Order: sequence, then C-alpha cells, then structure tokens
Amino acid sequence: MIEPARLAFTADGTPYSETYGDVYHTAAGGLGQAQHVFLAGNGLPARWQGRERFVVVETGFGLGLNFLATWQAWRDDPARCARLHFVSVEKHPFAAADLAALHAAWPELAPLADALRREWPPLVPGLHRQHLDGGRVVLDLVFGDAADCLPQLAAQADACYLDGFSPAKNPELWTAPLLAALSALAAPGATLATWSVAAGVREALAANGWRLQKAPGFAGKREMLRGERSGGTADAGGDKRAIVLGAGLAGTTTANRLAARGWQVTLLDAAAGPGEGASGNRAGVLRPLPARDDNALARATRAGFLATRRHLSALDEAGLAAGFAASGGLWGRTGVLHLARDAVHEETQRRIVAGQRPPADYLRFVERDEARALCGWPVDMGGWWFPGGAWVSPANYCRANLLQYAASITAHYGARVERIVHAAGQWRALGANGECLGEAPHLIVANAADARRLLGDWLPVFPGRGQVTHLPAAGGSPPRCVVCRLGYVTPEIDGRRYAGATFLMRDDDPAVREVDHVENLAKLDFILPGFTAGGGIGAPSTLDGRVGFRPVSPDRLPIVGAVPRLGAEAAPPGLWLANGFGARGIVWSALAGELLADAIEDAPSILDRALAAALAPRRFIDRPQRRRPAAKNDAGQG
Repeated sequence: MIEPARLAFTADGTPYSETYGDVYHTAAGGLGQAQHVFLAGNGLPARWQGRERFVVVETGFGLGLNFLATWQAWRDDPARCARLHFVSVEKHPFAAADLAALHAAWPELAPLADALRREWPPLVPGLHRQHLDGGRVVLDLVFGDAADCLPQLAAQADACYLDGFSPAKNPELWTAPLLAALSALAAPGATLATWSVAAGVREALAANGWRLQKAPGFAGKREMLRGERSGGTADAGGDKRAIVLGAGLAGTTTANRLAARGWQVTLLDAAAGPGEGASGNRAGVLRPLPARDDNALARATRAGFLATRRHLSALDEAGLAAGFAASGGLWGRTGVLHLARDAVHEETQRRIVAGQRPPADYLRFVERDEARALCGWPVDMGGWWFPGGAWVSPANYCRANLLQYAASITAHYGARVERIVHAAGQWRALGANGECLGEAPHLIVANAADARRLLGDWLPVFPGRGQVTHLPAAGGSPPRCVVCRLGYVTPEIDGRRYAGATFLMRDDDPAVREVDHVENLAKLDFILPGFTAGGGIGAPSTLDGRVGFRPVSPDRLPIVGAVPRLGAEAAPPGLWLANGFGARGIVWSALAGELLADAIEDAPSILDRALAAALAPRRFIDRPQRRRPAAKNDAGQG
C-alpha cells in the first residue's frame, strides 16, 4: 500500500511535507540546490562524458527536481553518455496533478516535466520504468520504503544522490543499514553527494568504503558532503548481437527490447511467420491478478500489466497501431471487469481492495449494479474493475514488435533449429543438415514448449491446449468491456467477439472441437447470464475458433533469465530463456523482454532481486518440481 504525499507549502511558498515536518528543498531554490549539490557534487556532467551508460541512484524522488535537472544537463551536454539510467526510491510519491502544480515554479523545465508526468505511473508498490527522450533516458521509480527497496535493487550506481528529509526529521532514511545497502549498489569509482554533513551519516558512509570530504554548501548552507569509491570505471559495450528462437510474444518482445538498445537481432522460427502458435489468437486479456498477501504472482502480474501497457502505448505513439486497423487493431483500452465467482469470492475481492487501497485509476471494487452499467449486461455479482485493462491482439502485437525496429531485426521463418552449440564465445543455431542459421554471443530461447528439446528435461515446460471460440457480434453490442469470470469474453472487435478459453494438459489435438465450443459457451453464460439464449450465435457445430498450445510452468510464473544447464552440463554464458508464459503471454511479454535485456547488458533491473529470482530458470534446479501443472481456473486470460 502506498500513502501518497500531500500538497502543502510554507508561508514563503516552499513545498513542505506535513508527514516529516520538513521542506522538500531549500527556500533559496530547489533547482539551484539540485545543480550545486547533486550534479556538481558528483562531478557531472564531466563524469558521464563519452560513456555508453551512466547510472544514478537516488534516495527520495520528492518533486523530481534532481531528476529533471540531471536530464536537462544531460540534454545540454554534446559529449553526454549514450544512455542515462536514473533509479529513485520514494515512499510517498505525489499524484501527477500535484506534481503539475509543483512543477509550475520552474517553467524552464516545463517540456521535461510534462514528459515525466505523461508517463507517471499509478501509485502502487514496486518499480515503474519510464522510457524518455526516445529511450535514451530511463527512469526507474521505486515506490516503497527505501529500507525495504534498496537491498532488493539490482543496479550498479555511478553516482548516488542522498536527498531524504533531514536526518533529525526522517532518521529512517539515514540509518547505517540503509546507507550500507546504498553503498552495496555503488560501482567501482562511484561518487556520492548530499547536503547533509551529520556525523552519523559520515560515520556510516566511511564504514562502507567511501572517501569523504566536505565542500561548500548551497546558498546559506555552509557545507555539503561528497564521497568517492576506489576503483576504475567500467562501461557497457561489446558485441551487441543476439539470436532469438521463437517469433511469438516472448521472442518478438525480447527482440524489440534488445533492438531498442542498439542490438542486432537474428530471429528464427519454424513457422511461416510471427505469432503462428499460441500468440496467434485474435484477442487476449491484459489485466493483473491481485492477492490478499500480495504474493509473487500478484506482484509479477502487476509489474507485467504496467510494463505491457507502457509498451503498447509506445507502439501506439510510434504510429504502428494504425497499420493493424484492417485486421482488428492492436489493442482496445476498454477496461477489464473481473467478476466474483460467488459470494465468498466477492467478499475476498472487496477485502483485498479495502486492505490494499489501490488508486482508483488502477483498481477498485464495484458492486453488482455498477458492474452491470460498466459492461452493459445484467451480471449477478460485483467484482474488480481495472480501468486500465484492455484486450490485445497477440498476433498483431508480435508484428508490431518487429516493425518498430525492422532495420535491427532480421527474421527467418521456416527455420527449425535442431541444435544449439557454443564455441569460442559464440552461440550457433544449427538446422537439420547442420547448417548455421545464426551466430552471436547471446542466444535467447523463446520457442515455447519446444525449449525442452534444446535445453533438456530439467526444464518443466509443457504445452497446455487452449481453444477460443469466435462469435459473431454487432457493432456496439454488449459487453462494452472485457469481462472475466473463470474465463473471458471480449467486446465486439471488427464484427467478432472472442470467448474462452479451455485449458487442457496432455492433449495434443490441434483440431477445433465442438465439445470445447460447448464448454466455452457455458463459461460465457456464467460470465454474462443468459447471453447465449437470445439466438444469433449459432449452434456449437457451426462456430469458428482457434487452438493454441501455451507453454506452462508448474508454478504459473514465467521462466525468464540465464539458463543454468544445457542438457546435463552447466550452460556456457550467454544462454537465456523467456518461456512458461502459460495463459498470460500478453501480461508477461514486455516485462520479460525488459528483464532479459537488463540482464544481458548488466543494466539496472526492472525487477527487484527477490521477484527476479522467483522467475529465474535456476529455481527448477534449486527446487525440483515433481509434477506437471494442473489446469487453472484463470486459463485464457492472455
């Protein structure tokens, strides 16, 4: 649960925190303080010049002035680093509307501040990534208590900004354990700066290997503190080539995220084109899955939902969505209504919202009458309403991923990879006759359940058969939004609606079956009571549909990260996996692509350490699974 900051000012107009009884910046000027203390205190812009990537880690995002000042200095510097990555932790973030009122005091920063607020995330816990300035500036906003969040960050900071409220007013942000956690994130040769010269702060930093010196402070403050770590400066770089196996959601999104960072990608798929497997469905669902204990699945679906929304919005902004109008579109931001199964489940949903208090633009509980109004059908339960939820066309999503960076992604279809081998620091993908289909220092296996054939039986990924039913639909007919309840139904999309989906393990039948249409229609009537009784749908034997085989992991979490084994042997470096998405390929896709790109580049991670470990392939080596997954009630959710 996140408690937002409240807008308040001192008598002279300086932004003020009523929670901590302290100002957000000196009355002499927040921008001047950011430039003097944090930029100049860390030797910027000189220290980032000529670098491929420069990473800043900050405690206390506040109004965002330090970030905006850093971004502006980066833009003004012709010798700037190619990529600026800024990571900032904030326990009490402002709402976007309050930030707009605060940022009005610095009109010189207006274009950057406007861009920041346009991408401002909902105020829910976790790490929220923004790609700014054409992707050359990355902002990772971490909403939560720094004492909990800093030890979980995976980053190597070149510069540290210590900018909490006064140690006397907010001692929790200046404790020895917290400063030790921050110090553990420092790269060799890193620097730090802060306006505080408190003895306890200096002692804790010195104990963690910082060489400290006092320097003249800003405006009326006599002193500030600067620090430096020993060691030389390492930089990102090297051979930026990768092979991706699989042109579904996992493969195309990973290829897209690597290409966005300047990589050249060879994409290989045995099918005739992208999105021909389970990712070829006409429509799937984008929404998270909250839980009372906010477990790993809940946190991962929240992170995935928000990452995919940002990624789809970026594809929109690149003008790619318009190209898919003739094939039903890329996505529809209709919202998603997740109805309760029964009265007990309805009370659980209600209590989760009451206990976690998410912002209304992310999730709220709606009673039955409001649920009826939202979807335009007389449903019999209330449930969760996700205003930012959507339907997505997986096949068009795959195509858009490739089109965005077409010059950097070379796709080969009808290219079945029989073996992968590693020699002299290079991975090679070999065809049936031993021909080399691709060679690169990194290889990403994203070819669904076929990954077991290449990597070995230690990988518990199995195909889950899913059938979706295609129904005729008149324009404007209900439901108005996506509705879920042990299945899902979409609104009308280009004269059709899509309902489903079945979910069966150990079933390899590729044919569309009448019995599965019957099951999907029964689910549809459970979601929207009486929906099939009005006629116009047709007999199950006359309906169209589609079958896909989704790669399923035993714990319902995706499998993303470095591959620990190739057969019975330890895998050489540069082998990666994006798999096990199950029925949530849309939800996991952008998150998995970013996570892999971060790991491959050794960049700050989009996920905290614990959640990244929960998704890592190594979990099946450390904790062997003994049985295949059973079908789940939420099958078919995209």
